[in-house]
Amino acid sequence: MDRAEAVIPAQGSRAAAQGASAPVPAPGSAGAEQAPAGPGPRLRPPGARLDPYLLAAVFFVAYLLLSVTRYRQMLTMSWDLGIFEQAIKSYAHLHAPTADLKGPGFNILGDHFSPITALIAPFYRIFPTPVTLLVAQALLFALSVVPVTRGAAYVLGRGRGLAIGTAYALSWGVQKAVQFDFHEIAFAMPLLAFSLEAVLRKRWVAAMWWAVPLALVKEDMGVTAAAIGVIVWWRTRQEPAPEAPAAGSGTPAGAHAPDTAEDGAESAEGAETAEGASDTAGHDGPMSDGERYGPWAIGLAAFGVAASALAFGVIIPAFNKAGGYDYWNKLNGHGAPMPGHIPFGTAFHTLLWILLPTSGLLALRSPLFLAALPTLGWRFISHDDHYWGTDWHYSAVLMPVIFLALVDAADRSRHSRMPWLRSFASGAPAAAAGAALALTLTLPLAALQHGDTYKVDARTKAVEKVLDQIPDGATVEANVGPISRLVHRTTVYWIGDTPGVVPQYIAIDNTNGWVPDPAVYATQLHPGVTYTEIANAEGYVVMRRN
Repeated sequence: MDRAEAVIPAQGSRAAAQGASAPVPAPGSAGAEQAPAGPGPRLRPPGARLDPYLLAAVFFVAYLLLSVTRYRQMLTMSWDLGIFEQAIKSYAHLHAPTADLKGPGFNILGDHFSPITALIAPFYRIFPTPVTLLVAQALLFALSVVPVTRGAAYVLGRGRGLAIGTAYALSWGVQKAVQFDFHEIAFAMPLLAFSLEAVLRKRWVAAMWWAVPLALVKEDMGVTAAAIGVIVWWRTRQEPAPEAPAAGSGTPAGAHAPDTAEDGAESAEGAETAEGASDTAGHDGPMSDGERYGPWAIGLAAFGVAASALAFGVIIPAFNKAGGYDYWNKLNGHGAPMPGHIPFGTAFHTLLWILLPTSGLLALRSPLFLAALPTLGWRFISHDDHYWGTDWHYSAVLMPVIFLALVDAADRSRHSRMPWLRSFASGAPAAAAGAALALTLTLPLAALQHGDTYKVDARTKAVEKVLDQIPDGATVEANVGPISRLVHRTTVYWIGDTPGVVPQYIAIDNTNGWVPDPAVYATQLHPGVTYTEIANAEGYVVMRRN
């Protein structure tokens, strides 16, 4: 027996251990800690069931602190937070989701199909502030830590589960997304994680149901749901057909009673098994998982593709003023920001960052990696260099896929005939956690260790005082800087994009002096109309229409 076999027992030894009459280690003992996780009865250390939730609670606080402290210091990185706030504000008042920052009266469903963001609307109605969106995002990201940690612990054991959960929560893709204000992909994080965890636990029905709402997150996520359907179809085909029930017994041979120590998810597994047993009536023998769930998995794949096609070709054009999808040019290259395709070096660099510090490339050995291909595909065939690299939020949805693929690959690698691969798989969870901790020193969460992160400096206070000169309910034309302080109480338009509207105020962040004379610039924006400067401090200028 080599070291890897001692650390991660082989499947045969796992099954043997479950059926053997050897003494059971006492709870909390070393034997209990290293007892292999897997289907059937098993002893769980005290507190193990709470691990995923405690870890999620810790990172909810961390994500929330990062988001809120950046908001308080006016470090908003783009207009996206304002756009989503305007849409959710409209939902909260039972109006069509209008985002005036994209143009006066612009329906956001004509830009991206993300109706799932309406779930935040009731909370925004009670707490009308952009912080509500940041709290929701922190909660959704933290929630995704639960299935990643729980699934890893189920397959690899408690210690490795905590290592994988920590590595995921600290992963660079997650941290950069939390730093970058708010985006609809926050909803995709727990959906992907719960779906792929269910795949690992062979809970095929749950895996498919968790994937269905992805179609409501964004127009391209339907294809990801379809990929999960393909994964379920493939995995169920690999499952062996159950043995016929023994004579005089209603229980299939080799079946295990539900483990009462597990949570409700285990009961659901038992329910699926019982349902499958009842399906054998009128059948020559017990149905395999492939026969029982395969057609539904194919149906999910078809649904996902159809949902994306409907969003791209019908729904978005119906709400778009131009009657089309504004982002086709980034895929076909007609008028795209970049004339060429992604350079090979850039693609290779991005793929290494996605796979190496997160899984040591081991995730490539798992079929679960298929769920990452739709996102990687549209990013790499686009002509917009913003999608190519590791910045912004575009890699976040890949993180739950990669880490759960790592779990699956580590489990599969324990059966390898190559000792080095078994050993590598054994240490991969700890290595991923170590890499995440080391990289965090240069990532956004590192800011939480500095006292200045929690302070609002004099400059920010002065800027807020300037923006307070704009009364509630006013119409305002603004660039990125002022948006986060105005959307919840005024109607905000993007600077230079107010066709048919002459706003009452213009507020700009002119810190770098891009506007030599704000009053002249205002007249250029709205010929025949004059504006008077009423406040100017720390590079922020507010002008009122005469």
